[in-house]
Amino acid sequence: MAEYTVVGGGAIGGTLAFHLARAGHRLLIVDADAAHVEAIRSNGLVLRRPDGDERVAVEAVVPDDAPAELCQVLLAVKAQATAAVLPWLQPRLAPDGFVVSLQNGLNERLIASVVGPERTVGAFVNLFADVVEPGVIRDGGQGALVVGEPDGWISERVERVVADLQAWGPAKATNNVEGYLWAKLGFGAMLTTTALADAPMADLIDRHRPLMHAITEEVLAVALAGGRRLEPFDQFDPVAYVPGATGQDAATDRLTAWLRTMPKDRSGIWRDIAVRHRPVEVHDHYGPVLAEASERGVAVPLLTAMLTRLRSVETGEAAMSEDHLVELERGLG
Repeated sequence: MAEYTVVGGGAIGGTLAFHLARAGHRLLIVDADAAHVEAIRSNGLVLRRPDGDERVAVEAVVPDDAPAELCQVLLAVKAQATAAVLPWLQPRLAPDGFVVSLQNGLNERLIASVVGPERTVGAFVNLFADVVEPGVIRDGGQGALVVGEPDGWISERVERVVADLQAWGPAKATNNVEGYLWAKLGFGAMLTTTALADAPMADLIDRHRPLMHAITEEVLAVALAGGRRLEPFDQFDPVAYVPGATGQDAATDRLTAWLRTMPKDRSGIWRDIAVRHRPVEVHDHYGPVLAEASERGVAVPLLTAMLTRLRSVETGEAAMSEDHLVELERGLG
């Protein structure tokens, strides 16, 4: 069995670590949250489902106690923590080791700049999960997981990692991981917008369709300007939201119907603001999008305005309210 080090044992890392450990893989969780680490060490890692809790024994340490050499690293820290964790990770990475970016956003280029492109593997993850207390991950329903080399091919190590991650569910290999990552940024623009209000994601997307369609179109226009081939996943079809496309309402019907089947009805962004009271990572997700939009001359006024409002809500300068979505919609006219 393969040995993995999961750096960041939160929603994504904790979920995948649980399934890998339950399948018999030897693995280690490294997490900066000492309370989370102690709970895992004392009581095991718990996956909470509607029909009850499941528990598995997993080794866990804080970064200072991590081994001197790591081989196969599943990096699952928040996007804004990537730059800080890489100087800690790089000297520990074995000569034949590699890092799989199981993160939201576009992190592969930054990782490659520190550990080397030959030791960087890309991945797209769409998991619905939350850390609800130290050592406990709430499973919010199965999503999608795709792994591929950032330069567009499927290597032996990608196939091996995918085979192991199928302990979680329908993980698969791809030669177009970038196409998945940019498609998720389009979908993520909708989910990020819903974090401006305290209501279920599906309901807000349903009630504010013109806004959701327009803000997704802005992100995907940047992706297309860069020559990317967008990939569908779960019940999100990016082709329905690109500039000039038709059929957005039918696509949104399918998307919202699927979201309503998920136990988790609000985004992790909403949870970071409303429950955990900590900075959100989406500004790091969309920083590269805004930069490329400026470079290529693609207008993204709604995305820019939404992120500005989100910053106000995140810092407490403005309250969560559906009025934010109403005001953004006025900009459509």
